[in-house]
Amino acid sequence: MWKFSLVALVALVLGACNSHQQQFTVAITNEVINPNYIGNGVQWDAYPEAEIWGAAVSDDDWNTLYKRLDFMKPNYVRCLINSPFRYFDAETGAYDRTRNIESLARLLQYCQDNNITVLFGEFNPPTWDMKDDPRWIAMAADYLNYLVNDLGFSCIKYYNLFNEPDGNWASTNGDFYLWKKMIYAFHDEMQKYPGLSEQVQIAGPDIVKDYNNSASPYQSHEWVEQTAKQMDDVIGLYDIHAYPGQHQVRSGAFAEAIKIYKAQVPADKQIIFGEAGYKYWRAEDSILMQEYERRAEAHPNTKGSDSNMLVYDFFYGLDMPLLAMEVMNGGYSAVAAWMLDDAMHSQNDAGNTEDIKLWGMWNILGEEVFGMPEEEEIRPWFYSWSLMCRYFPGGTDIVRVEYDDQPGVRVVSGVFQDKRTIALVNFSDNDYDVSLTLPEAFKNGKLYFYVEPDRRKDENGFPVPVFTGVEFNKDFSIQLSNQSFVLLTNIEY
Repeated sequence: MWKFSLVALVALVLGACNSHQQQFTVAITNEVINPNYIGNGVQWDAYPEAEIWGAAVSDDDWNTLYKRLDFMKPNYVRCLINSPFRYFDAETGAYDRTRNIESLARLLQYCQDNNITVLFGEFNPPTWDMKDDPRWIAMAADYLNYLVNDLGFSCIKYYNLFNEPDGNWASTNGDFYLWKKMIYAFHDEMQKYPGLSEQVQIAGPDIVKDYNNSASPYQSHEWVEQTAKQMDDVIGLYDIHAYPGQHQVRSGAFAEAIKIYKAQVPADKQIIFGEAGYKYWRAEDSILMQEYERRAEAHPNTKGSDSNMLVYDFFYGLDMPLLAMEVMNGGYSAVAAWMLDDAMHSQNDAGNTEDIKLWGMWNILGEEVFGMPEEEEIRPWFYSWSLMCRYFPGGTDIVRVEYDDQPGVRVVSGVFQDKRTIALVNFSDNDYDVSLTLPEAFKNGKLYFYVEPDRRKDENGFPVPVFTGVEFNKDFSIQLSNQSFVLLTNIEY
């Protein structure tokens, strides 16, 4: 009797009891299609411009960040530096590995204490003309050793020497062979530090999916192919970036397109999305782009040159887990959302508070620097993204899910230490009655709903399950309303 009452209540909560509701079955299996998932997470950089903007991140703000991340439980963090904000004095050319270490150390200590896998690295060399300078390689390797061996940040598992080296915005400007030369040089330099290469592996090629630089000898997928053919002996983790459009992901074209990159990777290696988000320049997203431009023009703190003005919207909290589902079901091993916090960067890290990179779940310096305390509040997409991080822990096995294609619906499921998580997103205008079938009985579960206008939250703005103690014997019905995200899990925290 309890089970049927629960289903009726779910239907009532979602307002999905109507005679036109469509029905289909989702069969969750135990067939592993993507083992040992590293995890979902965020790009979290250590606030390099905060002091330039006029206010360092305060202890209270750090504690707010920690509290929000404690709920999110990201399993993967990508953290990059610009060396002139850290170890390199641009005025004197001097190297000082202790320079401005405080904020970076706080960030890495949190990752260390919470067993978060970190991909660390540098956006570019200290100066543009040092892109092939062995002095940079020597400084960068010494700095990595300082962080890992001297300070004990063994959470750093991977290293990224150049950000997006295929881009015309990078110092490499698409020069694969320059990038290859410097990767080998960095690998050789690492050998000078006992134990460093055993703890940290090089990640690459860190290129941008769908971007092709006319100055480059290779298209984007060929960078992955040639990295595997020419450099696999020094690459521990393959990684790419992606900024698809909404239509591209929702149509299924993105899931199809990423197959070619995965196919280039050796069977004994993993590939991740080092960072990912949405951009709306494609013709199919023209209406979204118009709204983006309208907001960018009106916003006092960004010119929109590298922002996503739609992170304030409910639908972004559907699109980001949808992107993660395609990544997880597609055989990739992690994805970091670009990015955690607006307070991390301005365009080109030039210190311009009128052109920040507005992509985050909040702006932790909204009050102190920008005079807008409301910007420090949690935005809607934290709700669903935090659940995709929290309940797909590192080491989860992604399993096959079988269901007939339904307009606007995607599903992913994972098993972690005999516990199971199932996430569903419905970005269509249809309501569905979904019959879940599992290989085993499900006990002591929690059911979360991300829906408009009501999303159950606690006093901190963190997601609260609509139902707890969910139990059923292999079969369970969920009312999946239009424009909603649902997560069912019996992983316990």
